[in-house]
Amino acid sequence: MGRSSAEGEQDGQGGQGVPGSLAHRVPDLGAMELLLAVARLGSLGGAARELGITQPAASSRVRSMERQLGVALVDRSPRGSRLTDAGVLVTDWARRIVEAAEAFDAGAQALRDRRDSRLRVAASMTIAEYLLPGWLVALRTQLPDTAVSLLAGNSATVAARLLADEADLGFVEGVSVPAGLDSAVIAHDRLIVVTAPGHPWARRRRPLAAAELAATPLILREKGSGTRQVLDAALGGLARPLIELSSTTAVKAAAVSGAGPSVLSELAVGEELTTRRLVSVPLADVTLARDLRAVWPTGHRPTGPARQLLSLTRV
Repeated sequence: MGRSSAEGEQDGQGGQGVPGSLAHRVPDLGAMELLLAVARLGSLGGAARELGITQPAASSRVRSMERQLGVALVDRSPRGSRLTDAGVLVTDWARRIVEAAEAFDAGAQALRDRRDSRLRVAASMTIAEYLLPGWLVALRTQLPDTAVSLLAGNSATVAARLLADEADLGFVEGVSVPAGLDSAVIAHDRLIVVTAPGHPWARRRRPLAAAELAATPLILREKGSGTRQVLDAALGGLARPLIELSSTTAVKAAAVSGAGPSVLSELAVGEELTTRRLVSVPLADVTLARDLRAVWPTGHRPTGPARQLLSLTRV
């Protein structure tokens, strides 16, 4: 008569019904460290004190290990604790496992140290120029041994660097999160229309309408920048470039020179507005507010120095 599958499975487990996973059949590292301490000190109480646990907890751990292995490991007496013959063998095996675990831990720590020794940041221009310096100064006080490298570019470049594993954390300022990235809002900003004091818009009494803004050639950031994305979204893609430049500083300098009006982050023009080198032109029917975001590859939340920097930037 044929045997049932349940009987066959039991035979495959040595007739004991022991789960197949190695983790169920091998004592954990804490139990092995306790056994090694008992062998070295000849006392269960001494081993408990060395490991920072109570003696009842140590006794319970030894009994649990003995049940798991199916053999007696320690003879207990008023004079102390002595390993059985089986306990001596198990202790020798345990020593090799604990030594391997120590090597594993040392290797993992070396990996963490290597990771924590550097931080690669990619940031869009406005954030890189006007917000990141303060955050990095604060990070330096917390992690003085971490070397930080910064790549400044437009939002599309930041996304590309992150997805190519060339940066650990990024910052963007567009209207949406680039594909393949997760994000967190870390600040708020708005774009404003600015021009040199000699431009006719600097003396106008009525707010500027979106249609007039769209019809006027402007000094603009390049396509792919967060600033340009926000403006194009607000004007339905109708913004007309007089000049396209690849940095906020260049756009600002051109506007200050009187080359034409521009649209820039409010963060970037505070000093120029205060000194009247630029004048803000009010808008009538268009909103240019935006969120500034930290970004990282989807499913890979920042760790180590990148996580520390992220914690310093939250709104």
